[in-house]
Amino acid sequence: MDAISLDAAGSAPMASRLVNLDLNLLVALDALLQSRSVTKAAAHMRLSQPALSASLAKLRRHFDDPLLSRRGNEYTLTPLALQLRERIRTVLAGVERVFAAEPVFDPASSTREVRIIASDYSIAVLGAAIAGILAREAPGMRLHFTANTPSLIEEAERVLVGADLILMPHGFLTDLPHTDLHDDRWTCVVAESNSEVGDELTEEQLRALPWVMTFHSPTASTPAARHLRMLGIEPRVEVVTEQFLTVPALVAGTRRVALLQERLVRLLPAGFAVRAVPSTVDLGAMVEAMWWHPVNDHDPEHEFLRDVVLRAAVAVAGTGGASR
Repeated sequence: MDAISLDAAGSAPMASRLVNLDLNLLVALDALLQSRSVTKAAAHMRLSQPALSASLAKLRRHFDDPLLSRRGNEYTLTPLALQLRERIRTVLAGVERVFAAEPVFDPASSTREVRIIASDYSIAVLGAAIAGILAREAPGMRLHFTANTPSLIEEAERVLVGADLILMPHGFLTDLPHTDLHDDRWTCVVAESNSEVGDELTEEQLRALPWVMTFHSPTASTPAARHLRMLGIEPRVEVVTEQFLTVPALVAGTRRVALLQERLVRLLPAGFAVRAVPSTVDLGAMVEAMWWHPVNDHDPEHEFLRDVVLRAAVAVAGTGGASR
């Protein structure tokens, strides 16, 4: 057998496949796909335009794809480039984490960036507490929240190569290590001016009233919305949003009804002009958790971060969480 052994798929191991690749092209690819302009990408990287054009030519040969296609005075991304644009950010974040690793982790002197993927609900409930603990114990670390999207959640294991944590309730992710953070319940909200709704919402009203829904698509919806469909209640959706904090403004002054978490409702200022209303239909509970890639199970930096998030949840909710 040759000196280079073959892996199970019959190809050379990853290390030998990478040896002939110029990993600096990853940075160039990211700059090109984000800016959609050779001139802007060159300025961002502090390179000459001919140098970056040469990198683009190498990338085009490697992928056998133009990546950037000129339309009029602008460049558009090819279908392959659109796929790569999201992946390259994950890869670069993972590379940065590898080279930021230290033999001994000291939170007080660390300057690494922490990336947490979370909804605006999770950030509103836990974000300030997490940031507060980090500011006291690891003042040099930077906390970066990234909004979760259906596509990120669908590829959670790959995404978590470049991110530290995903804050999500149960019902979306499986087969990943996680720690439960706190319980919450779903409730309905209506406008304070909505005279059609009394002290509770009936099943008939849930069917008849117009709705504001969050993450309403075949592959993305809240656990409560899925629960309603299982009961045979299909909401009459009038507005869709992917930010929970925008829901009150879309409900206020209308006949619309929406679902929000009780913890978030308690944080809303009175000026939002909405009220929480119990339903005759059980909307179910939710358990918020943090999820991570198993490669980080015993990483000291990651263990510190998980402890910070758990302590933040304890401070906010007054309860602990169960690890898995």
